[in-house]
Amino acid sequence: MEITKTAIAGTLESSDAQITVEPAEEGLKVSVSSTVMNQYGRQIRDCAYKTLEDLGVKTGRVYIVDKGALECTLKARIECAVFRSNDASAKNIPWGGAVK
Repeated sequence: MEITKTAIAGTLESSDAQITVEPAEEGLKVSVSSTVMNQYGRQIRDCAYKTLEDLGVKTGRVYIVDKGALECTLKARIECAVFRSNDASAKNIPWGGAVK
């Protein structure tokens, strides 16, 4: 799967994360801003790269603004933003099977 257009998922509420994805010519870059960056920054970045790998995303830019979200929330928000960037409809989304 590739990121075809800019898309956003999530909120800036406490215990959530806002994910923005946008296309890029080459490479995959993840930028993280988090209220818990010193404690969990590496794990947030690793979770993002793993989720993108599971989705088959090889190029794009991903911006994460984390407000203390759990890993399952990060995965769901990233998955949703990537699907939105591809105009996937609710009936075409393989929920529960795309991200393991």
